[in-house]
Amino acid sequence: MTGQAGSEIEGGVAEVPFRDAVMVWLKIGLLSFGGPAGQIAMMHRVLVDEKRWIGEARYLHALNYCMLLPGPEAQQLATYVGWLLHRTLGGLVAGILFILPGALVMLALSIVYALYSDLPLINALFFGIKAAVLAIVVEAVLRIGRRALGNHAMYAIAALAFVAIFFFSVPFPLIVVGAALIGFLGAQFDPDRFVVIHGHGGSDAEAVADAALASGRLDHTRPSLAQAIRVVAICLPLWFGPTVLALLMLGGEDAFTQIGWFFSKLAVVTFGGAYAVLAYMAQQAVEAYGWLAPGEMLDGLGLAETTPGPLIMVVQFVGYLAAFRNPGVLDPLTAGVIGAALATWVTFVPCFLWIFLGAPHIEKLRDNTNLSAALSGITAAVVGVVLNLAVWFGMHVVFKEVGTLELGVFALPLPVVASTDFAALGLSLFAIWLTFGKHLGLFVTLGLTAAAGILISFIPL
Repeated sequence: MTGQAGSEIEGGVAEVPFRDAVMVWLKIGLLSFGGPAGQIAMMHRVLVDEKRWIGEARYLHALNYCMLLPGPEAQQLATYVGWLLHRTLGGLVAGILFILPGALVMLALSIVYALYSDLPLINALFFGIKAAVLAIVVEAVLRIGRRALGNHAMYAIAALAFVAIFFFSVPFPLIVVGAALIGFLGAQFDPDRFVVIHGHGGSDAEAVADAALASGRLDHTRPSLAQAIRVVAICLPLWFGPTVLALLMLGGEDAFTQIGWFFSKLAVVTFGGAYAVLAYMAQQAVEAYGWLAPGEMLDGLGLAETTPGPLIMVVQFVGYLAAFRNPGVLDPLTAGVIGAALATWVTFVPCFLWIFLGAPHIEKLRDNTNLSAALSGITAAVVGVVLNLAVWFGMHVVFKEVGTLELGVFALPLPVVASTDFAALGLSLFAIWLTFGKHLGLFVTLGLTAAAGILISFIPL
């Protein structure tokens, strides 16, 4: 087998030249716009259809495995395929190149935002972007809902998740655990109702990875206790080392220690993608730590939507502002860069741990009913959590003041009607019309609402 699929080696089994793989992973990293759905579709087109490096069934099975994990599934899927083709080095190259372009762009945008966000033009620009972000989150609720809510049981889990987080402020990690438990227990009694997300079988013998696996060449895919111990022994110190160092040098109350610890916790609860965890991140970053304002969280999400790579790269924006505003003895710009790098490091190092540790066992996960049911429950709960995010963002976009109504165990966010921002309301409706009425893409919607925000701010009405 020759051509796009790979180069011929002994035994008639092709392999992918490492240099070719590096260039493809760089291309994917530079073009990975459009959120996880667009990124996964783009990788499918390149890796399965064009290059034939991995078969359809194995690609989908790998995707299912990545969806079981916390963290950005598209980046982990790239890491998995890179590892499959070229062992640990291939996984590192694929995973790093998937996030590096977006990380560099996001860092530059964070610096510009921190230095110049008070300028009228920048304020007007972000005024329009906030409206587009609200429409994007609403669209995410509907997109995830169409995939996850296949029956009344899934609707019930989504509703419970929304009530838990909106009315009772239940932490997102507990919602994830509870939803997984409901799905697991439900599968014991009615698997047809609680298993909405299914595995995939079969393979494509013409794909490079599938042919190599069939020939027994990819020995690194076999589970090994020694290999698992090595992975844990290397990845855990890499993950927690910077945070422990900050703790020992600066103390537990320092911003760098808090950034490292908070985003390390976030890395293990980001089931369902960035939208699902944004409400939890916003709640902690805004209310618990006071690193940024609600409107600034929207600005960060708007910036992340315009850069390649995972949407969860918004952590870099939050980490930058947190350190920029709490620099200690450092220059604020330097502190911000370190804070952004730390947030990114502790967010993505675990992604490599999950893949290198778990991928050799992936075949054991095929069509596992209990795991599929747990994943179905989590995905349904994500719909409720993202709906809460849409409501939270909507209130802070449309109303200048949002209070809290305390009713016993209830803590209900309550907007002040008199503080309605009618310009923001009009822009939000405009963005929703562009998204759902005209079916315009992400960048066109962002561009039009940003331009409209500038016009509203500078032209007397």
